[in-house]
Amino acid sequence: MKSRYIIHKNTGAILFVLFLSLVTKVHAQSQAFSYTQYMDNLTPLNSAYSLLDKAASVNMMGRKQWVGVDGAPTTFQFNGNIPIESMSAAAGLIVLNDQFAIERQTEVNAYFAKSIQLGQKDFLGVSLNAGIRNYRANYSTLDAADPTFANDVRQTKPNLGFAVMYYTDWYYLGISAPELTITSLGTASVQNNNNFINHYYFTGAFIRDIAEDIKVKPSILFSYARGVPLITDFSSIFYLKETLGLGASYRINGEVAGIISFNVSRFHLGYSYQFGTNSDNLGGFNIPTHEVTLSYRFGSGAVKAKLL
Repeated sequence: MKSRYIIHKNTGAILFVLFLSLVTKVHAQSQAFSYTQYMDNLTPLNSAYSLLDKAASVNMMGRKQWVGVDGAPTTFQFNGNIPIESMSAAAGLIVLNDQFAIERQTEVNAYFAKSIQLGQKDFLGVSLNAGIRNYRANYSTLDAADPTFANDVRQTKPNLGFAVMYYTDWYYLGISAPELTITSLGTASVQNNNNFINHYYFTGAFIRDIAEDIKVKPSILFSYARGVPLITDFSSIFYLKETLGLGASYRINGEVAGIISFNVSRFHLGYSYQFGTNSDNLGGFNIPTHEVTLSYRFGSGAVKAKLL
C-alpha cells in the first residue's frame, strides 16, 4: 500500500511538471511583452520615455493572467520617476515581481535618462539602466520526499540595459533593451532559458485631435527575444476631454484587450480585460487576464494630464 501511495504521489508531481511545462510554453510566448497598458506608462520597457513627462510620478501595475488557473502568472510592477530640469534629464527606479507556479523572478533597476534637443520641437532621449535579477524555483514544494524535486533553484545576476527615443510634442519612436543579462538565468520548467534571456523592444505612438474635446492615440509595440516568436501589439485609445480614455489592443498571437482609463486631477487609473481568440491561447475565450494601473504625478508639471 505504501509503495502504491509513493507511486501515486510521484505521478502527481510528474503530471504537475508536465502541466507546468505546457503552460510555461504558452507563458514564454508572451514573456518578452510585459503588460497591456504600455501606451500609458512605457518607462519599464523604455526608460527614455520618462523624459516626455516634466512631472515626477509614481506608477503601479498589477496583472493577473489566466484567472481561475492554479499557479497562473501574477505580476506586480512599480516605477518612480523624477525629472532633473537643470540637466534636461530624468532618473528613477523600476521594480518588478513576477510569479508563476513554483517560479518567482524579482528585478530592481535604477535608470538615468538624458535629453538632447535636435530642433525647435525635436528631441533625442538616451537612457541607461542597471540593477539585479533574482530567480527562484521551489522544486521542493512539489514533493520534498522525492529526491528528483529536492533541490530548489536560487540565482541572482546583474542586469544592464539601454534605451533610445526620438520624440516631439505629438509623437515618439523608441528602441530599447532593458534586460541585457550578462549570463542568462535558468528556469525550473524550461531548460532553454526562454523566460530569462535578453529582450528587445521597438515602439511608436502619436496623438492627434479628431474632433472637439476628442483625441486619438494609436500605438504599436514590437517585442523580441531569442527563441520566442516576434510579438506585435497594436492599440488605440480615444480620450474624451483628456479625462476618459476608451481603447482596445490586438496582439498577433490572437490576444485582444479592452482598455478603460481615467485622468482625475493628478491621478491616472486604468483597467484592461484581455482574452485569447484562437486555439493557440490557453483556454481560448474562457481564461481572461486582468490588469490594473494606478499613477500619481506631482510637481509643477503635473497640472495637465499626460496623454502622450
